[in-house]
Amino acid sequence: MTFELMVALRYLRAKRKQALLSLITFIAIAGITLGVMALIVVLAVMTGFHQELKTKIVGIKSHIILSNNWEKIRNYEHIINEIMGCEGVKSASPVISRQVMLSHGTEASGSVLNGIDLSLIDKEFLTVLNLKEGSLEVLENPTLAKPGIILGHELARNLGVILDDEVNVICPLGITTPMGKIPKMKTFKVTGIFDCGMYEYNAAFSYIPLKAAQNLLKMENAVTHIEIRVTDIYHAGMVAREIIKKLGPPYWARDWMQMHRSFFSALKLEKMVMFIILTLIVLVAAFGIVSTLIMMVTEKTGDIAILKSMGATERCIMKIFVFQGFIIGVMGTLLGLVCGVGLCEIQKRHPLPFTQLPSDVYYITTLPVKVDGTDITIIVLSAIIISLLATLYPSWQASRLDPAEALRYE
Repeated sequence: MTFELMVALRYLRAKRKQALLSLITFIAIAGITLGVMALIVVLAVMTGFHQELKTKIVGIKSHIILSNNWEKIRNYEHIINEIMGCEGVKSASPVISRQVMLSHGTEASGSVLNGIDLSLIDKEFLTVLNLKEGSLEVLENPTLAKPGIILGHELARNLGVILDDEVNVICPLGITTPMGKIPKMKTFKVTGIFDCGMYEYNAAFSYIPLKAAQNLLKMENAVTHIEIRVTDIYHAGMVAREIIKKLGPPYWARDWMQMHRSFFSALKLEKMVMFIILTLIVLVAAFGIVSTLIMMVTEKTGDIAILKSMGATERCIMKIFVFQGFIIGVMGTLLGLVCGVGLCEIQKRHPLPFTQLPSDVYYITTLPVKVDGTDITIIVLSAIIISLLATLYPSWQASRLDPAEALRYE
């Protein structure tokens, strides 16, 4: 232990008559602790929120959507084989997606009807879909008198249907009759109800077999688009460009980052702004370190004068008070780190009652947390640097003390 560090530690252990100084030191440590804890908890919540939304949105939709600029995709079997030959592609499945009206009794609701091929759908989609009632195998059961349909649980609630009920699918692309064009209607049997954890999808999405969708919409052997999933979602843009290069026009592809760019950009900006705002808490707490050291310098004027008279240099005196501020900053940072990570672990394992969110307002039902190592490192370094900067003025003031002037009234 160096002489400067030894003196700094001794000064921090205030005597009984210096209780006020000890209290101010405790308040300075508590301020840094609260600031660091708030930063960790808020950024962990925002990171968890970002991760949870990304998982749900990308899981239920797809990583890449391939479309045809001019018409429907007809030779989709051949195109899927071409896509699967591209590096990084995990799966590719044909999909028909159309806006329709669903009705049951006196109730009606709009829906995004998706025709899917279960044999080609990725398992990740089936996991995120989270089927609560029924089974996917029944959806394509050929023995059913009517084709099957899977509804989101909010959509099923709006229509007032349960498992094995029948719903009418009304397609706006109607059929021509002597009386003019009328909407086409077909009856489906509810074979499953899902809850993907996102209110907007639960209230709007429905799924039927691909063949049933082709028959209903008179698309014969065609689909509206092909949904592609990749092994690494952050390389989706690169894989999309490779697919377009391979297939050529008139095909074009959009990856999940393009489809949700504004949404995720807003989340990223919000996280950055929250970091800046909450860093101000640590900055305010740093003034506690400044006031503590200024009072310490005032209290230890005689000690500083004696040390300088005995040969201590200005650099030596400055290091004593820098060490003091550094120790206060490190103690506050470590306590804040422990408290912040501890709160995040509690929320992750046993969500607190007041963190439950209404599903009809938010995309998620509980406050998610994810402690990111990079965020922790930035927070800890920022707090320590701010604490060190806060020591500079009081330390410089102590180092410039004139021993003769200080000892004159001793």
